[in-house]
Amino acid sequence: MTHAQIRQHCAIDAALGVLLQQAMEQLHLSARAYDRILKVARTIADLAGSGAVAAPHLLEAIQYRSLDRNLFY
Repeated sequence: MTHAQIRQHCAIDAALGVLLQQAMEQLHLSARAYDRILKVARTIADLAGSGAVAAPHLLEAIQYRSLDRNLFY
């Protein structure tokens, strides 16, 4: 997926954007991780049968990313 496709298919509202930004700062994640988190959140939303990414989907995706990073530090 290109960045434009991610923005189109994995759109989040302003409140979720703030939440993701805070997670990015606290976990010291890159822009690439931002896109990956959005794609995983979209997949979680799809599996849940949701038409849009919601807070639980985004939080689960962030949790997976933070677990991945904890294994290497």
